[in-house]
Amino acid sequence: MKLIPDLLNPEVKKSTRDGFGKALLELGTSDQNIWALTADVSESSRTHWFAEKFPDRFVQVGVAEQNMAGVAAGIAACGKTTFISAFGAFSPGRNWDQIRVSICYNNSNVKIHASHTGITVGPDGASHQIFEDIALMRSLPNMVVLAPADYEQTIKATKAVAAIKTPCYIRTSRENTAVFTTKETPFEIGKANLYRDGDDVAIFAHGITVYESLKAAEQLKSKGIDAAVVDFHTIKPIDQSTIIKYAKKCGLIVTIDDHQVIGGLGSAVSEVLGEHHPCPIKRHGIYDIFGESGSGRELVKKYLLDWDGIAQTVEQAMKMKR
Repeated sequence: MKLIPDLLNPEVKKSTRDGFGKALLELGTSDQNIWALTADVSESSRTHWFAEKFPDRFVQVGVAEQNMAGVAAGIAACGKTTFISAFGAFSPGRNWDQIRVSICYNNSNVKIHASHTGITVGPDGASHQIFEDIALMRSLPNMVVLAPADYEQTIKATKAVAAIKTPCYIRTSRENTAVFTTKETPFEIGKANLYRDGDDVAIFAHGITVYESLKAAEQLKSKGIDAAVVDFHTIKPIDQSTIIKYAKKCGLIVTIDDHQVIGGLGSAVSEVLGEHHPCPIKRHGIYDIFGESGSGRELVKKYLLDWDGIAQTVEQAMKMKR
C-alpha cells in the first residue's frame, strides 16, 4: 500500500485546523451527541462550520477559556461528547487548571482542540506562539495527546478521539501545509507510522515537521546517510515498542519538535529510552526561548525546522554515533 504521494511536489496544501473543522462537521452530522464550544474564535478554530449547521449544539462562551472548560465538563456529564476549540496559547495556555480539575480529574468526555500551535502562527508573535502545550497536556492523568501531521491525518485523529470516552488533546496549525498522507494511510491512536525505513538514524517527528523530516531524509540519502522517518502523531500514549525497535536498529535517534525541546516529543522519547534501551539521542526543536513575529515559513527556516535545518541537525548528530 502506498502511504504517501510524491514528497517533493505535493499537489495540495491545507491547514490541519481545516481537517479538524471538516471532521467535526461530519461527526455532528452522524452523531446527535456531539457538542462544540469555542471562545470567540469560531472561524479561526474552524468550529464555525459546525455552528452554522448545528446551532443548538454549539456554545459560544466569549473570551473566557477557563469558563469554556468548565461548561464543557458539565455538558459531558450529561452524556455528550464535547469538543472545545480555541488558540493553543489560551486553551490550554490559560485554562490548564480547569482542564486538570474539571476535565481530567473527572475523566470527562471532553476533547480539546488547540489551533494556532507552534512556530507557524508566525505574524501573531510570541504571545500567541505556544511551544509548551505538549508538556502541559501530557503531564495530565487520563489525557491523550495527539499532534497530527497533515489535513488528512487530522480528520482521522478527530474522529478517533470522538470514539473513545476519555479526555483528549489535538494540536493543529494555522498555515496551509503539504497534504502528504492519503485517505488509506493507517491511523491508530498510540501507534506511530513508519513512512521511511533506514538503518543509520531514526528521525521521530510530529505535526508539520513530519513532512520536513521526509524531505530531509531524501537530502541525507544523497550524503550516504540512511534515515528512517517515523510519525509520532500520538505523543501520549507513546508507542514504546517502535522507539525501542529503532533505538536497537539504528543506535541513534533524532527527535523533531515544533515545540520546546523541554517536555515535548523528545522528552517523551528520552523517558522511554532511559528506562528500556539507552542510546544516543538528539532533541531538536525550540531551545528554551520565546518566538518572534515573521511569516510562518520564515520562522520554520530560522529555527531550523525546515528540511534543510533538520538535515543539518541529523548530520551533526551522526557524530554522536561515530
